[in-house]
Amino acid sequence: MKKVLTVLLMTFALNVYAAEVKEVCHDKVDKAGKPVTGKDGKVQQDCKKIKIHKKLEGTEVPVKK
Repeated sequence: MKKVLTVLLMTFALNVYAAEVKEVCHDKVDKAGKPVTGKDGKVQQDCKKIKIHKKLEGTEVPVKK
């Protein structure tokens, strides 16, 4: 019974905190600032995967007088 509860809690927690993953790529540049080309003549790229979090709506904090 404890295992079933922990599995249910873990799946719920993973679904709540799941974030969308997006891959962002930028051209590689050398120290002089020129783009780096590969053997095929194309510009090489640095790619990273980043998480996109949803923005939550909320009420504004009242301003103190």
